[in-house]
Amino acid sequence: MATTISTPAQRLRDRLGENRVREDVLLGPFTTFKIGGPADLFYRAQTADELEAAILAARELEIPHFLLGMGANILIGDGGFRGLVIKNEAQEIEFLDDRRVRAGSGTLVYHDLIQETVARGLGGLHHFVGIPSTVGGAIWQNLHFLSPPPERERTVFIEEVVEACDLLTEEGERRTVGVDYLEFGYDYSILHDRQDIVLSVTFRLDPADREELRDTIMENLQWRDDRHPDLWLYPCAGSIFQKIEGVGAGRLIDQVGLKGHVLGNAQIFHKHANIIVNLGGATAADIRNLIDLGQSRVREELGYELKPEIGFVGEF
Repeated sequence: MATTISTPAQRLRDRLGENRVREDVLLGPFTTFKIGGPADLFYRAQTADELEAAILAARELEIPHFLLGMGANILIGDGGFRGLVIKNEAQEIEFLDDRRVRAGSGTLVYHDLIQETVARGLGGLHHFVGIPSTVGGAIWQNLHFLSPPPERERTVFIEEVVEACDLLTEEGERRTVGVDYLEFGYDYSILHDRQDIVLSVTFRLDPADREELRDTIMENLQWRDDRHPDLWLYPCAGSIFQKIEGVGAGRLIDQVGLKGHVLGNAQIFHKHANIIVNLGGATAADIRNLIDLGQSRVREELGYELKPEIGFVGEF
């Protein structure tokens, strides 16, 4: 009698559902760069419980896995990802009282969450309008923006409105933590150094006039539109290099004459030299080559070391 060998992929399907785990799914369409090869396995987690189940299954079965939110601030390699990509679509929004709201980590900050909170006259999240991010990604990176207008002198961080996070810890436990646990910094949280997964976040917001909130939103959107690409026309991942205090990575790239430089189907954006855009059909190799060019020219001509702030995922 023949013996059927159960593969890790089949055992994963047994845990998560035969029809829920797909094979060879191109990842580019799920990123703001619109670049990236196929994932061996792909699963959409639509609730916090499904997200937890997928992470635990991948860990127990020792399947390499990557949690994908909105796909901003990352570049996925042309070779794709060998393992399981979990698309976080846990988008529950629950208002706990007149100031607090709990949102699933897959909730879109710039659209759904801001829209819901502003409609109830709650301010705090409205500063982050126009920035492509899920709630989980916002916590991971301590989402920030120069606001309020018109001065643009103070950086507003997401940590200022976070009350608590519901995590699946790297030890496999479900735990609710406060802000101190997250050890927020500039472009940093403890999630960079621990394999904790954000399941949901509770925000404490301030009552505000709806019209004033909407005015600030429009001013913030206009300010971003004047400096940042329209993602529909110029897919990108936001700022490529980390901030250099008092100098500015974009200004350094501009000084060495690379603003607007095209390589393959990618370009250093003509309005903001710390952004690389996909002109249509760009590959991850095109982006990496432009990154390398910017780093080498700035190092050789100006003596500064540019460090990427975007994440590199998969095979290049």
